[in-house]
Amino acid sequence: VQLQAYGGGLVQPGGSLRLSCAASESIDSMNVMGWHRQAPGKQRELVASITSGGRTNYVDSVKGRFTISRDNDKNMVYLQMNSLKPEDTAVYFCNAVRIRNYNVYNYWGRGTQVTVSS
Repeated sequence: VQLQAYGGGLVQPGGSLRLSCAASESIDSMNVMGWHRQAPGKQRELVASITSGGRTNYVDSVKGRFTISRDNDKNMVYLQMNSLKPEDTAVYFCNAVRIRNYNVYNYWGRGTQVTVSS
């Protein structure tokens, strides 16, 4: 499956952005969809994830500010980011995980840059 993330950009602190991730095929079979980010000089970290059953998980630093959602009918995953902070600046990547017969398959798309600055 191919993933395309978009919606990044430059935003002032306190602003909002909505990232979108379009999948080339149905995401019904994906066990987990997630958003990761990587800031310069730092390791990639999981920001938010959502299971096929709708269970969500967030890194502590974004709890209460970010919301992940998925639309299986449209093969889309979203990340609504509110109250953005400069430390949210990073390249954001969409990720899909499929688990079949005890094998884990990870799919990644190209990232989209988010810059939070005044």
